[in-house]
Amino acid sequence: MYIAQAFYFKHELWRYILGFLVVFIGSQFIGAIPIAIAVAVKMLQGDQFDLNDQWAVFSLFDPNVFLVLMLIPFALGFLALVLWVRLVHQQPFRSLHSAKQTLNWKKTGFAFGIWAFITIVFVMGDYYVSPGDYVWNFKLVPFLIMFFIAIVLIPIQTGFEEYIFRGYLMQGIGVRAGNRWVPLLGTSLLFGLLHIFNPEVDKIGYIALVSYIGSGLFLGIITLMDDGLELALGFHTANNLITVLLVTADWTVFQTNSILKDVSAPSAGVDIFIPVFLIYPLLIFVFARKYGWTGWREKLFGNVVPPQEMQRSQ
Repeated sequence: MYIAQAFYFKHELWRYILGFLVVFIGSQFIGAIPIAIAVAVKMLQGDQFDLNDQWAVFSLFDPNVFLVLMLIPFALGFLALVLWVRLVHQQPFRSLHSAKQTLNWKKTGFAFGIWAFITIVFVMGDYYVSPGDYVWNFKLVPFLIMFFIAIVLIPIQTGFEEYIFRGYLMQGIGVRAGNRWVPLLGTSLLFGLLHIFNPEVDKIGYIALVSYIGSGLFLGIITLMDDGLELALGFHTANNLITVLLVTADWTVFQTNSILKDVSAPSAGVDIFIPVFLIYPLLIFVFARKYGWTGWREKLFGNVVPPQEMQRSQ
């Protein structure tokens, strides 16, 4: 029913194609204007750096300033998505959130809590096993400033990604394909491939895409099984927020005033595969037991039909 909600509103293919181009790609270009201006100011001030070297560009700014500049495009994209859905599709935005009449934020909190706990355990465990891979990076005032920036802007960033991939595109592709598995796989691949320009991929290699695509698939599965984004929103926000607060590295997309700094050489280790092939399946099992998920084949691979046809078949 989550995907089939789109049938109630304007759902022609061109609206989704144009919507994605305008909202996602447009916001990235327009949202890049502030950082372009900031870089231009640095150049006028006489700073010498190679524009083609993203690491040199990263180092131009205070980490807190750079964090804000990096997250501005997502805030603009979120606003653009809300307006596009309401004005062009004439669709209430909450229909991207859930197929249910009431929104269950307790689910979001549960997913956030469980993944925040797992992330903290993994980071602290790695710090205990390999203390030489980390240096203490904590400075109270910069950390507190970063904390308030992060708790405001990170949920907007992760919310934008969830609403456009697991919400907007999941529904749009689903009503055109007439099934659930095409949007599930399609949005997972697109989500992963759009991270291809992340610094982590540049340093680790394309094997890092296993993590991004696998995470997209996991988030898509829990969205379809739960008929909404509550769990995906909680998980994704915990993943980005806790990571930003706990640990940074010179080769990651977010350069922050975190508690720890990873100084190890970037490599493709088991930390890429363990979440995708072990922890995510276990989390799906936990969610399934807690929320009583049934009808797996239908919810993940079944047909998507207009609500009136569904009622006639019943």
